[in-house]
Amino acid sequence: MHEWMGDNGHTPHIVVDASVDGVNVPQEHVKDGKIILNISETAAHNLKLTNDAVSFRARFSGVPFDVWVPMKSVLGIYARETGQGMIFSHDSDTREQKIRDEDVESTRSRPHLKVVK
Repeated sequence: MHEWMGDNGHTPHIVVDASVDGVNVPQEHVKDGKIILNISETAAHNLKLTNDAVSFRARFSGVPFDVWVPMKSVLGIYARETGQGMIFSHDSDTREQKIRDEDVESTRSRPHLKVVK
């Protein structure tokens, strides 16, 4: 997603759960336990995207900071210009249970068919 956004002239941003162990971000920029990080090539210097983490050096209010974000803390990625992106689910059991619960609820609704003579 990051590469595709960059190739199409969009600015990739990630939403990070700053409360996850191992997250190293400037705490003064965390709001409601989350932080949005610009991970474009012009903003994130020495950007490394691996299966385990996102790391880079960036300036926050003019002060350089080494960012380290474990993948389990990344909630989503989106393009600043369009707002389009992807939300990640790291807890598949909870997600599957929610889907099953919604399926059960949808079967409990009243029938919507009527007899036609």
